[in-house]
Amino acid sequence: MKNEVPEANLIEGFGIENDGHAGDWGRQVTCLSLHSVLNSNNASKLAMGPGDFAENILIDGLNFSELSVGSRLRLGGDTILEVTQIGKEDHPSIVSRTFGVSLLPSEGLFCKVIKGGQIKKGDPVDIVIS
Repeated sequence: MKNEVPEANLIEGFGIENDGHAGDWGRQVTCLSLHSVLNSNNASKLAMGPGDFAENILIDGLNFSELSVGSRLRLGGDTILEVTQIGKEDHPSIVSRTFGVSLLPSEGLFCKVIKGGQIKKGDPVDIVIS
């Protein structure tokens, strides 16, 4: 699980500054849909929020079904993420052991930072390439 922060610095080719998953690989940043988290809460009678599924960025108002590997997202002004993987092999994670629910294996967007920049909570997210 991760703690919510009001803003973050994304570094091109590396990930989120001071994040343990940052590095020179394809899963630098993990994104989830707020809609999926809310649906999971309703179905499981949970109160999961930002970071509880170990995602870096929780996105509202974007249809993840329109995305595929290679899709690019613009966050805030000009920060660009490229989707490198959708979902991942499921394993008994801390989240699923603790809460009985895990979204990353089926719905997580794993991305690399194409263009870095500062992002903050509430910034718009747009599909640049789907």
